Amino acid sequence: MKKLLPLFLIAILLLSACGRPSTGSSSQSGTGDKEETYTIRIAYLVPEEQSSHVAAETFKEKLESESNGRLKVELYPNGQLYNSDREAIEAVQLGNIEMTIPAVAPLASFNDKFLVFDLPFLFNSNDAAYTALDGELGQELLADLEKDNLKGLVFGENGFRHMSNNNGPVESPEDLKGLKLRTLENPLHTDTFKSFGANASPFAFGELYTALQQRTYDAMECPISLYYTNKFFEVQDYLTLSGHVYAATILLMNNDFYKKLPTDLQELVTVASEEYRAEQRQLAQKQDVEFLDKLKENGMQVNDLTEEQRNAFREAAKSVYDKYIPQIGQELVDKALAANNE
Repeated sequence: MKKLLPLFLIAILLLSACGRPSTGSSSQSGTGDKEETYTIRIAYLVPEEQSSHVAAETFKEKLESESNGRLKVELYPNGQLYNSDREAIEAVQLGNIEMTIPAVAPLASFNDKFLVFDLPFLFNSNDAAYTALDGELGQELLADLEKDNLKGLVFGENGFRHMSNNNGPVESPEDLKGLKLRTLENPLHTDTFKSFGANASPFAFGELYTALQQRTYDAMECPISLYYTNKFFEVQDYLTLSGHVYAATILLMNNDFYKKLPTDLQELVTVASEEYRAEQRQLAQKQDVEFLDKLKENGMQVNDLTEEQRNAFREAAKSVYDKYIPQIGQELVDKALAANNE
């Protein structure tokens, strides 16, 4: 028995030594320990052909490959998980999913400051919009989202929004009077079209095609890319290139999830988001040209507003500025308008 005791003690010491933590990191220690992995589910409304999804595929590939598998990205396009941007934003806010790529307009329900981007005829060009969104104004609003448990990464693009209906060409506000027109889930958008004389109300995008088909609505408005990729040309006959609002999108992440990521993965998400923005905007502008031609080929009658006609809509929308500037803040509005001169 005395001979066995030293052997027993040696075994205990060896086991204890094996259980001691390594002084190096798991990636350098050679112990084979697995690093923690994170799954990012991204839900959005647009279909697979649209620029936001195409760029999201590149975003997914970069995150997965450059994180060495520590990040896994699942894409849910075409409204697979949620029928509206508002629902998707709420899901991200609550942590039910990690990310979404909504239109910016529904964010106004969460943060009044975002109403500034929905003011009609605010930006004269894509470049002016980029100046505002990527500059001091946009960065201020992205940071402001954190108090709502949302991490705003970058702004993307849906492009300028245009009007369509089944009655005839729209050339003046009078042509919209009495039309049942679907708007985004945003009060400023609804009030804008009411100022034009339309019978305007918000409605979930995922159910809009059926609503138009069943004549629940006579008219709608959205960017060119969505007219084509959602086949609205099948249920709308007349398209007016009004460019009444520049429609940004936004890459949104649950802020708690973002803060829990290791620093190197946070940095990777930031870089990948900026690359997403560049690719998506470039593709969005290309698709606007290509898809407008396809809308015409599929029978939509297209008319462009003259500057004089556009000014009539601007005049009608002055009441919207008067109503919302006190809520948004004159300083934010001035910063946005100043982007047209830079």
